[in-house]
Amino acid sequence: MAGKWRDLRWGDLATLEYGKALRGYDVAAGRFRVFGTNGPIGWHDEALCTHPSIVIGRKGAYRGVHYSPAPFFVIDTAFYLEPKTNIDVRWAYYELLTQDIIGMDSGSAIPSTSREAFYSLPVRVPPPDEQRAIARILGTLDDKIELNRRMNVTLEAMARALFKSWFVDFYPVRAKAEGRDPGLPKPIADLFPDRLVASELGEIPEGWSVGTIGDVAVHARRGVQPSEIDASTPYIALEHMPKRCIALSEWAAGDGLKSNKFRFKRGEILFGKLRPYFHKVGVAPVDGVCSTDIVVVTPREDGWFGFVLGHVSSTAFVEYTNAGSTGTKMPRTSWGEMARYPVVIPSANIGEAFSAQIRSAIDRIIASIHESRTLAALRDTLLPKLISGEIRVKDAGKIAEVAS
Repeated sequence: MAGKWRDLRWGDLATLEYGKALRGYDVAAGRFRVFGTNGPIGWHDEALCTHPSIVIGRKGAYRGVHYSPAPFFVIDTAFYLEPKTNIDVRWAYYELLTQDIIGMDSGSAIPSTSREAFYSLPVRVPPPDEQRAIARILGTLDDKIELNRRMNVTLEAMARALFKSWFVDFYPVRAKAEGRDPGLPKPIADLFPDRLVASELGEIPEGWSVGTIGDVAVHARRGVQPSEIDASTPYIALEHMPKRCIALSEWAAGDGLKSNKFRFKRGEILFGKLRPYFHKVGVAPVDGVCSTDIVVVTPREDGWFGFVLGHVSSTAFVEYTNAGSTGTKMPRTSWGEMARYPVVIPSANIGEAFSAQIRSAIDRIIASIHESRTLAALRDTLLPKLISGEIRVKDAGKIAEVAS
């Protein structure tokens, strides 16, 4: 591409605008994302920045750089970028990912980034058409990663809704009892009874029984010592587990571990027992080891997988474990407490029918996790080379097209 790269400073290209204090963003609903010093933290019904831009963390030990393609709100622990000249904002985002934002410390008691330090930061600026090309190549990879994330959110929501319909609301049974179509394929609909009967837990489907989660699941306690863990073994700790999301897309390597761990297998359920109110429950996307603050849950028989996952990842189950936790500052639950959780157990063939559908969704979630990690690794390889001009845009574009 024609044109020369220019050596400038960020102050020549943009200003940093302060965010504003905002209460209730963590519990509010709204159209616009709220960003803090290290990423999205909630929602609001008004936008502070009405165009695509970049959020840069201002205060705290962990200060990130984030791009938003849609209008958003920024709280007072972060800045948002306002261009002073014609630059591609997404290129600017990728350029800033190569900068040491944490290193721009103002020297105050609270770690923070100053606007003056940012403005003096050198930046090598390609011509506008090359900015757009770099942003397009890297953005294509990030957009595919985001599409996978949203697909996983949708698949999980669908699985939760189906679980609630079958095993909490007993909708297929109620529909049949009222002479309505339960909305299921006939072979599956025929598995459900057509009446409810009284039980100690209230009305339940006829032929189902009252039991506990321990009747259908166990804690797979496979202890392993650090000396037995290969350096390349995937390691999942609580910090790798997102809240209220069964898709576990992050893990570390097992090198340097100092304490005993539990082994887990791909497809098993991991439940964070330390401060269970954080609601950290997910399905293992790989074989690996995990912290002993995580309970490895597996169904007694494979046909109960979906039923067990639906209960163990539910808000009701998390609230139950939290209520029974021991310890004040660092409350913990235990498998013994978890296993006593009361459930209404259906016939085995209904459990199997549900698991067949859930397994399909989980397989798709896990496949997209691995695809996204591959795309992220490619993006991270291309990023510094494109930003520095080390590789040509057309060559990187070919690589990105093949990968996506």
